[in-house]
Amino acid sequence: MEKVGLVTITFNGESVVEDFITSVNKQDYLNFSLYVIDNNSSDKSVSLIESNSTINDLKVIKNSFNNGVAGGNNQGIKQALKDGCEYVILINNDTIFEDTLISKLVQASKAKGYDVVVPKMMYFSNPEIIWFAGGFLDKNNGYSNCHVGMKEKDVGQYHDCEITYAPTCCALIHRSVFEDIGLMDEKYFVYFDDTDFWYRMLKNGKHKMLYINDVFFLHKEGSLTKSKSGTFIKFKFGDFIIRQTTRNKVYYLRKQKTVLAYAHIIIFWIRLNLRFLFSGKYNRNFRTWILIQTSFKQGIFL
Repeated sequence: MEKVGLVTITFNGESVVEDFITSVNKQDYLNFSLYVIDNNSSDKSVSLIESNSTINDLKVIKNSFNNGVAGGNNQGIKQALKDGCEYVILINNDTIFEDTLISKLVQASKAKGYDVVVPKMMYFSNPEIIWFAGGFLDKNNGYSNCHVGMKEKDVGQYHDCEITYAPTCCALIHRSVFEDIGLMDEKYFVYFDDTDFWYRMLKNGKHKMLYINDVFFLHKEGSLTKSKSGTFIKFKFGDFIIRQTTRNKVYYLRKQKTVLAYAHIIIFWIRLNLRFLFSGKYNRNFRTWILIQTSFKQGIFL
């Protein structure tokens, strides 16, 4: 039985980690380790995991600073590979999942010959609604990431298939992928780090990704808020999201080093300014406009 390393990053997540560790405790796969990378949490995230864990091999790395998602994942990946893990599962701790999750991911990888396997993901707040049922990198839009099935009711319309993009909320990755294309690019900190990783894997051409549908996996997705009636409501982007998504998308496009990618940078700048004026998702003031322009410039020179 191949050894599997689960890598999860904690940052002030005490409200969600108990459900997560309960799911981990129930796994029927016997040969796995859990690597918890804490990004300098000020709450009880780590202590709750440590006190509630019943697994045989729990390893906690406590950072004295916030090392970001990409940096934290890399810490866990390096340790898992050093410990001899054949597979690494990058997984969020704002998730709940069935006790056969690891088994199903590993079995799918071995049986169907895929080095990356990801499950269907549903909204925790409404388990009948799909959050992720496959994805792809859109070549015609600068290899931007696209979710399949998001916000659709699950009526069995999706099936196992080969894909080119998945969020790293839950992704089983064979060690050979890291050996061939390297780790996550830590310059992203958060956002686009997963997209960049899959883009590099796609261009490498040696590895393929499989989406599997028959999995129970709930994600407490936080970028959308919901009304009491269960309908999605609008929100405005905060400074952190504006800074990271703007800077990182420009950096992601620039790294591609193609004429088409450079053209998409210009298109993105135009769209950014139009969205600022008309989308309603930005606070339309001078400070926010300056933040957008500054973040765009940072992406050019990152």
